Amino acid sequence: MSTPHKRTCPPASGLRRFAAPRMSRPEVCELCGAPIDDGNHRHMVDTANRSLACACTPCAMLFEQGGAGGGRFRTVPDRYLADPDHQLDQGVWELLQIPVSVAFFFRNASLDRLVALYPSPAGATESELDPSTWQTALGNSRLAELLEPDVEALLLRRVEERTECYLVPVDICYELVGRMRRLWQGFDGGAEARADLTAFFDHIAQRAGTPEEARRR
Repeated sequence: MSTPHKRTCPPASGLRRFAAPRMSRPEVCELCGAPIDDGNHRHMVDTANRSLACACTPCAMLFEQGGAGGGRFRTVPDRYLADPDHQLDQGVWELLQIPVSVAFFFRNASLDRLVALYPSPAGATESELDPSTWQTALGNSRLAELLEPDVEALLLRRVEERTECYLVPVDICYELVGRMRRLWQGFDGGAEARADLTAFFDHIAQRAGTPEEARRR
């Protein structure tokens, strides 16, 4: 089996925001300049620069509409889904050839392809994903069918002999990358990083509903 090509993605402004210590200056909306809550605000994907932008509530609501602003900015949804009826095969992780226990996948609309990324000491590292591999590993999942391009991701975690899979907002994936980059120590990450990773996924599991539950809301 060939080894997948890997490259470290350029650190976008969104990732630097999650990885670096908080700045003392107040946070502002990157579209209109309005002050925003530093710890509780929305994000948008800048599809031209492939980065995350902080947004105030009015701007976030505006760009929830398809095609607003020419389609350059897309608001990241606040949707968390799980599909407990679809259990990922034990061989999925080996098929995807991800060298760590966590990875996330999103569809890049401009390139019309799936992107596979995983946390590393250097930031988010990309692993080239063959379309046939994706189809074999995850193509039959309902979560893959529901995935919104650019703004949502499938977040996977290998735990012992099983693989957890959630549909999540793409910004929390970069938040996770920043946290792991900040906390990781040694070969296995260290106790603090492992505890933080477990707490992170516990929080996602508590928020995630099934596709049926989401449709009823």
